[in-house]
Amino acid sequence: MRIKKPRTQTGIHNRNSFRVISLGFMGLVLTGALLLMLPISSCDGSVTPFADTLFTAISASCVTGLIVRDTATHWSLFGQAVILVMIQIGGMGVITIGLTITRLAGKKIGLWFRGMMQDSISAPNVGGILQLTKFILKMTAIFELAGAVLLAPVFCMEFGFFRGLWYALFHSVSAFCNAGFDLMGVKEPFSSLTSYGGDIYVNTVIMLLIIIGGIGFLTWDDIARHKFRFRQYRLQTKTVLVTTGIIILAPAVFFFFAEYADEPLTERVLHSMFQSVTARTAGFNTADLSKMSESGTMIMTVLMLIGGCSGSTAGGMKISTVAVLFLAAVSVFRRKNDVEAFRRRIPADTIRTAGAILFMYITLSLSGAIAISTADSQPFMSCMFETGSAIGTAGLTVGITTSLSLPSHIILMILMFAGRVGGLTLIYAAFASPAEASRLPQEKITVG
Repeated sequence: MRIKKPRTQTGIHNRNSFRVISLGFMGLVLTGALLLMLPISSCDGSVTPFADTLFTAISASCVTGLIVRDTATHWSLFGQAVILVMIQIGGMGVITIGLTITRLAGKKIGLWFRGMMQDSISAPNVGGILQLTKFILKMTAIFELAGAVLLAPVFCMEFGFFRGLWYALFHSVSAFCNAGFDLMGVKEPFSSLTSYGGDIYVNTVIMLLIIIGGIGFLTWDDIARHKFRFRQYRLQTKTVLVTTGIIILAPAVFFFFAEYADEPLTERVLHSMFQSVTARTAGFNTADLSKMSESGTMIMTVLMLIGGCSGSTAGGMKISTVAVLFLAAVSVFRRKNDVEAFRRRIPADTIRTAGAILFMYITLSLSGAIAISTADSQPFMSCMFETGSAIGTAGLTVGITTSLSLPSHIILMILMFAGRVGGLTLIYAAFASPAEASRLPQEKITVG
């Protein structure tokens, strides 16, 4: 018989944290949507329909990059600034910004707020969370300003001094936050960075910003503490760095031989590397993705679903999730009881959580693709690409987003929000923590 125990304060604390995180993103989205409706936000001074501003606000706040209005030609400087602020807050996290504002106001940061920050960035413990927050703000400012300085000469030469500086800052923040919003629609609407497909300098700067933003705040902290002493890194950092390298290089090799074989060597290398990097939820593209083969499109979809790292500006189910599931499979193949990596055992609850996340992402992306394909009579693979891009907060598109109906846009908005906030966060926020109980009898189920 089950013996119920009183609900712990920890359970209440965690649930409230998840609710605040979810509500914080909702508040950011609604505020941004209303600001974008103002006549000052559009180039022609008109009021943009709420459905379009809501889609844009969710895409920016969830650092996705899918758009229904071209960012450069529809939105004014004020509108673009609103979008950039939402990208910045969404990339760093509403709790990080809230904690920073609270500290600047001179208020004391209590244990509850520290715990909420821990949940927000997936920190291993509450201790040192304020120092970690300061470190995040410092490194974000350094990398984004460095990116803007590096991009400024190119954009100032092309668009003029002041406009070039704005373009440099906008694209640096967008790349670092893995958002994928761009201002290149002045050349051709919805063109992203295709005009720089052969530019080694711009490609390199953008790719570095995407990778640095996507490896995670905790990874930066570990590298800053231990420099290049790999053996002293946490298991999380080791797993992130190794898996990131594999996930970038392996698809790039495939793209090099299968997708861009007819292009000159420089463009071939750049396109292959850039598409592999940007699929980690960055949303920029330097080549027409609608011309990719079905196998290439499928690989891009998988990469978008995987995404970046936990506690980073990137979305997706996260690299560590895939790494844990791969290691669990290897342990089964080798008939080992423990899942191991770098001479450490991985807890069973981590493996269960990884399995639940994988199931959730695949179910939501497939269900959304089926619904959109049925509602708008679009090819299923194209719809799968769009839903994978939405829930992975990647922002890449094969060109069908603007032609979809309102119900399909609503599906994409739900997927973007779930992908950024986190499906498990939404579930934990909605349901109470179960009361502790005695363990039931165990019985095996045959699988495989």
